[in-house]
Amino acid sequence: MNDSADAVSIRVLDREYTVGVKPDERDSLLAAARLLDQQMREIRGANRMAAIDRVAVLAALNFAHELQLLRDARKGHDRELAATIGELQRKLDTLLGS
Repeated sequence: MNDSADAVSIRVLDREYTVGVKPDERDSLLAAARLLDQQMREIRGANRMAAIDRVAVLAALNFAHELQLLRDARKGHDRELAATIGELQRKLDTLLGS
């Protein structure tokens, strides 16, 4: 894997930013930038005079909340998986012990 970073230009709310990204992560970064731009435009809505820092913080908060929901859901799934594996192990032990 190549550890060098390439410079990539992204646009968010009509402002251009240059960021470094590993070549194999470029497409993901560009997709994330499009998602951020879309979220910030929705928050800004018709209020073109909304302060960009407020719009950015609200977008970041929305994404952080979505991430937390996904993490919580994953924890629940991990617990279910562990319980299922435990039950299968008990059944296997019972079958092999007979």
